[in-house]
Amino acid sequence: MRTAFRRDLAAVKQRDPAARSDAEIVLCYPGLHAVWGYRVSHWLWTNGHGVAGRVVGALVRTLTGVDIHPGAVIGAGLFIDHATGVVIGETTVIGDDVTIYQGVTLGGRSLEPGKRHPTIEDRVIVGAGAKVLGPLVVGHDSRIGANAVVVHDVPPDSVVVGVPGQVVARSRHRTAATPLDLDATALPDVVGAEIASLQQRVEQLEKELTGHVTVPDVRPSPSGVWRGEDFSI
Repeated sequence: MRTAFRRDLAAVKQRDPAARSDAEIVLCYPGLHAVWGYRVSHWLWTNGHGVAGRVVGALVRTLTGVDIHPGAVIGAGLFIDHATGVVIGETTVIGDDVTIYQGVTLGGRSLEPGKRHPTIEDRVIVGAGAKVLGPLVVGHDSRIGANAVVVHDVPPDSVVVGVPGQVVARSRHRTAATPLDLDATALPDVVGAEIASLQQRVEQLEKELTGHVTVPDVRPSPSGVWRGEDFSI
């Protein structure tokens, strides 16, 4: 457990540029407090002290805003950034060096006993507000976009965006040595791309049928900015 504590501390230092010292991290990071509290509650849970484990988990939830069931299995180097509102269910399995942002739920979608929560493999990043539901597997080195809702397996080295989550294969293969991709502007807009494709096809059909293109009244400018007069604001 002492080794795991040190690895968790190192994960915060590596992945948060706002972390300036070990003392600041230990005293001021609720995400780290939640992970350390989980490790104590998990030890109690797996050593025949189930009620004590749940009590420690409840205390950690009250102090940090992070609800981690002591039955979850979490690898080394988990970093929960900003922490508030994170929920990790009982049968969740999380690999090493995973990053989770605020408002994330790793939950179930049935009341059946047994495995009902997700498995998150190594080096996965789960964006703010994302929901990963059910006994699915998120493959290693994948990234779940902010507010995505994931209900199906995700292949390794993928990106998931949207509701329900749409899987996009990465164009560049990532490895354990690749720096974390934390730039939210780099996430694909699959719905926007599909709509743009449909617009282009409609314009092409109009041109073939009538010889000219009818520009819709409501559409963004070429720069992607909508005109204010298109809305009641």
